[in-house]
Amino acid sequence: MKLREHGVRAACTFGAAAIAAVLTTAPAPAAPSTPPAGGSSTTTTPPFTTPNTDDCPQRTLPPPPIDSSEVPAPGEPTPSALPVPSPAIGGERMGECGVVLPEGAPAPPADISATSWLVSDLDTGRVLAAKDPHGRYRPASTIKVALAIVALRTLDLDTVVTGTRADADVEGTRVGIGPGGRYTNRQLMQALIMCSGNDAAHAIAAQLGGDKAAVAKMNDLAKSLRALDTRAATPSGLDGPGMTTSAYDLSVLFREAMTIPLFAELIHTEQVDFPGYPADPTIPDDEDHPGFPIGNDNQLLYNYAGAIGGKTGFTDDARQTFVAAAERDGHRLVVTLLQADVRPIRPWEQAARLLDYGFALDTDARIGKLPESGSAAIQPSVPLATPPPRADGTRVEPDQPPHQAARVAVLFGAPVLVMVLLLWIRRAYRR
Repeated sequence: MKLREHGVRAACTFGAAAIAAVLTTAPAPAAPSTPPAGGSSTTTTPPFTTPNTDDCPQRTLPPPPIDSSEVPAPGEPTPSALPVPSPAIGGERMGECGVVLPEGAPAPPADISATSWLVSDLDTGRVLAAKDPHGRYRPASTIKVALAIVALRTLDLDTVVTGTRADADVEGTRVGIGPGGRYTNRQLMQALIMCSGNDAAHAIAAQLGGDKAAVAKMNDLAKSLRALDTRAATPSGLDGPGMTTSAYDLSVLFREAMTIPLFAELIHTEQVDFPGYPADPTIPDDEDHPGFPIGNDNQLLYNYAGAIGGKTGFTDDARQTFVAAAERDGHRLVVTLLQADVRPIRPWEQAARLLDYGFALDTDARIGKLPESGSAAIQPSVPLATPPPRADGTRVEPDQPPHQAARVAVLFGAPVLVMVLLLWIRRAYRR
């Protein structure tokens, strides 16, 4: 079985303070071994070096997989590489593959193992610094940001969903959904965003029409945002055929998600209570499973002043992935990491170093631009699917945004007003 995002249900249910304490005090990666006095060592640990991307090794595809997780199912085609846009999305310098810095900027931190990274301004969309910004890598669970956007704009958060055995048996990190448990979509979103539950991703995708339909909606969203390096293969981020994203695209997706108030709230929430589920009658002597607290698995939230929140990810092929935001002196920056490792420091610590670097740059530093979040130019290219019916057969209709409601009022109200005025004038004339 492939390793997945750090933490299983136990890590999510310790509670926020306990998680922070355990992982903050966990031992660091072993230092390189040194030969004993008077002798020589037969084993050595190679020194750490940041991967070099100057020759654009990932311009079209992520690095080769290390297992069979990306082999298509029998009868399914092998996805071809996504086209490489020319010119590069976001500006000319976004087409560079090595470290990309503003003119006169100091060197970035040296202890970054992420093969690709990007620092941008959450509000203005300015890209401040990057490394291989459009290089293609695997997102792991950070792709749940795209699933969250689709779900939050489609599903009724108060709808109650019953957990299934398929939810409980999904591969990878699970929050602890049980068969027969009853969960609101709001609680499923908490489990998805805070605890990266693949079981929550499965339950959410089922309401969007199943895994394939959910993935299609996520990919439509990416295209509409001009995140053209991105192709989801699974709703949860488990590796699959054709899965790819870039540091630039992940920043675009996260910025779009931050326009949704509940997403911004959940990535900043440290701990919530999660429902339990009843005893399984097929298991002898099984008892009811009580509810439990779940904690946010993003360590930057607990350890970095001004942290807003973010999303973690890990698979064997993707390695460590991370996207998060922080605020300082009225500026909000986003940092993304792809194909990172836990050495020389942990991913959230690498993100902290890059955030410090970004905040120290001139306020007008810029090497590129993200698309305007929330603009008409980046709305989904096709309408999201109509939400599925409730258990009682009634259909959930998504709320209309305020500007759409006002537009409807003008379109239908104006002709009625004109008709009333004409009738009044006609009656007055007759009099």
